[in-house]
Amino acid sequence: MLNRLFDGSLMPHGHCLLWREDLLFLHLSGDALTFISYASIPVALIYMVRKRQDLHINGFFILFATFIAFCGISHAIGILNIWYGYYFIEGLAKFLTGIVSILTAIMFWRLMPTIMAIPSSKLLAQRNEELLIMQRQLREANKELELHSSKLRGQANIDSLTGVNNRRLILKLLTQDIERSARHQRDLSILMIDLDHFKIINDKYGHQMGDRVLSIAARTIVQACRESDLVGRYGGEEFLVILPETNKAAAFELAERIRKQVEQQPREIDILVSCSIGVGYLHKDQDSTALIKEADDALLQAKEMGRNRVV
Repeated sequence: MLNRLFDGSLMPHGHCLLWREDLLFLHLSGDALTFISYASIPVALIYMVRKRQDLHINGFFILFATFIAFCGISHAIGILNIWYGYYFIEGLAKFLTGIVSILTAIMFWRLMPTIMAIPSSKLLAQRNEELLIMQRQLREANKELELHSSKLRGQANIDSLTGVNNRRLILKLLTQDIERSARHQRDLSILMIDLDHFKIINDKYGHQMGDRVLSIAARTIVQACRESDLVGRYGGEEFLVILPETNKAAAFELAERIRKQVEQQPREIDILVSCSIGVGYLHKDQDSTALIKEADDALLQAKEMGRNRVV
């Protein structure tokens, strides 16, 4: 073959196949298969560019598709040149293919940093695992935050000294219970409780002892009430108790029980403590202000009658 190549017996264009069937088959089938492959690759690249516009290197893929297309054209002309001498056309196709090839190579090297920055599947899996860990940590942090917020909301509604509902919450609950009782036509009563001579206790024994008396009294009131009753510190030494579905007689009976238990509470401190209680009963079209005033008036009457009693 080497002797034949250099003895000048072949045509200068190098395509004299001597019409041997084996040589003709190899060149024809090789160029045909390459042309078919090169024709399908640009179609796939253009399809990918249209579907994945987020890649930001679509210009490179278009240029690469053009390069592949010109390569396919060169092979197609090579098939024709087995029988026809379209060498100028083949040379022009090869020249254009060379230009597109150079441009493709230049753009490829310029895009190399961008391509290298695309994370590998291993790195993506690692990042995904890190994101899952962060997601779990975030869920746990959210749970802790919700728990903390719930505690803060609870603390905002609780009187820090006595542990019962504070004034804001007990008034809010009273408004809700009044609306519910009016809607369902049910009984509702309230108790306004005031510790007798509390100022004397503060003046004689000090504010720390006064705070202790308030705390013990609040605990005694809660223990004497039912589970459905709501106890709140109305202000100073006054407590407001909401009695849902409770008529006048039942409210008076519960108030008397509270009065006795406050008076007879276990002596944790060597101070006699008593309370006066005013009972208010919800009437038709009565709001919380009017109901509290009714209980307040009854409480004032109890004090004027000598304290340590229920009116």
